[in-house]
Amino acid sequence: MTVFLGLDIGTTSTIGILVDTAGNILSLASRPVTLYSEKPGWAEEETEQWWQNCCAIIPDLLAQSGIEATRIAGIGVAGMLPVTVLLDDAGRPLRRSIQQSDARAGTEVEDIRREIDEAAFLEAAGCGVNQQLVGAKIRWLARHEPEMLARAKTLLGSYDYLNFRLTGKAAVEQNWALEAGIINLASGAIDLAQAERTGIPGHLLPPLIRSSAILGRVTAACARETGLAEGTPVVGGAADMIASCLGAGVVSNGDVLLKFGGAVDILTATDVLRPDPRLFLDYHLVPGLWMPNGCMSTGGSVLNWFVETFAGAIEPLNGSRHAALDAMAADRPAGALGLTFLPYLLGEKTPLHDPWARGSLNGLTLSHDLGHIWRAVLESYAYAIRHHIETFNEAGHRTSRFLVSDGGAKSSVWMGVVSDVLGQPLQRLTGHPGSCLGAAWVAAVGLGAAEWNGIAAFTTRDTVFNPTPGNREIYDRGYAAFRDLYRRLQSVQS
Repeated sequence: MTVFLGLDIGTTSTIGILVDTAGNILSLASRPVTLYSEKPGWAEEETEQWWQNCCAIIPDLLAQSGIEATRIAGIGVAGMLPVTVLLDDAGRPLRRSIQQSDARAGTEVEDIRREIDEAAFLEAAGCGVNQQLVGAKIRWLARHEPEMLARAKTLLGSYDYLNFRLTGKAAVEQNWALEAGIINLASGAIDLAQAERTGIPGHLLPPLIRSSAILGRVTAACARETGLAEGTPVVGGAADMIASCLGAGVVSNGDVLLKFGGAVDILTATDVLRPDPRLFLDYHLVPGLWMPNGCMSTGGSVLNWFVETFAGAIEPLNGSRHAALDAMAADRPAGALGLTFLPYLLGEKTPLHDPWARGSLNGLTLSHDLGHIWRAVLESYAYAIRHHIETFNEAGHRTSRFLVSDGGAKSSVWMGVVSDVLGQPLQRLTGHPGSCLGAAWVAAVGLGAAEWNGIAAFTTRDTVFNPTPGNREIYDRGYAAFRDLYRRLQSVQS
């Protein structure tokens, strides 16, 4: 039995998995991650917490499975992107990571727009000018933390940093580079001049690596900290949402995955390259395919914030305050008695690309209670997903089969709301633990032990959520109100 380790560096948790190539999950473990938002729009995390989580998770996985570390044939790491991690000349992080959802660099984004031809940049780089660009965050650091930036020697992403800790070798994976705005689509290589135009000094960029290429091997120091076997191969890794899509079987035109993690991702597969400034563009893990996608700044992170901030006194249901709130929301009517919530607590990425957007709750009356508000929060993400699907269709992408995965998809109430708002059936996946599975499979493919389509053995179809016909008109009105509220508030949020 050939065994592979997958690690996922997520916004709200670090997850590890051991799998074999016959479709068996041998063990699964996780640790929570702290998201810091100490100023409006900020989103940061401690890179050392990611590493310590992995050092705790790996022994757990080995103990659960009874597998010896020497039997792990390869390691793949997935993670959020494009996170900004800066290292000094000794390979130590200089500060907390700046997350992909961080919206502090609105002024710098506007500066980039004034300086470059955005249409030409879209054609060359495959992405528009928006808050996702790592160059905008580097410009912010140059303006506000110049002494720290002057000490920086290496720029990495989240899973690139974990790979560095595992192997001692620095590289950036292809989709981090693509979403960071530094890839030239025509050549597939890093374009240093393009990177520097956005604000990234070329000397900070390490080499580019493909997802399934072998980066290096576990060092002796890493082996001592983690319990891994020295010399275990480590591949380039994958963006978390792309790894999740592989596990979900999103490989054909019209397939759509709705990924309900710390942020909500909306992704589709295509064999046609159509860059659109409203969306992000990534390489699919399967060669020859592309993955246009949308990613909200928030998702489960806002639900967690809501529970921690407002629901501390709620009696848990089956050990979960989220489940207790779901039960309350299920008893409240569609449309939440006219409540409209804007979930833009960290600004918003696709398709708005508005770092100045803010959260809002509109229409509150004495008739509303906590259940109505929770329902309005769930509905807001359904409306935002509908906005994305309309954008995909306008960009020429067919959307015909909807799959849902990750932690938020366990909420039947939330999935029912999304189905109603989209007017489409949703297929929930089981046996899909998230991006860690895709990360492990990237390693299996990279080491020649598996084919891309073999990952389908892990995933089965679970509940189908069908739209409730009587709710369509209510949610059409609610969606219109959601879009209109954002437009009306733009002038007071900037």
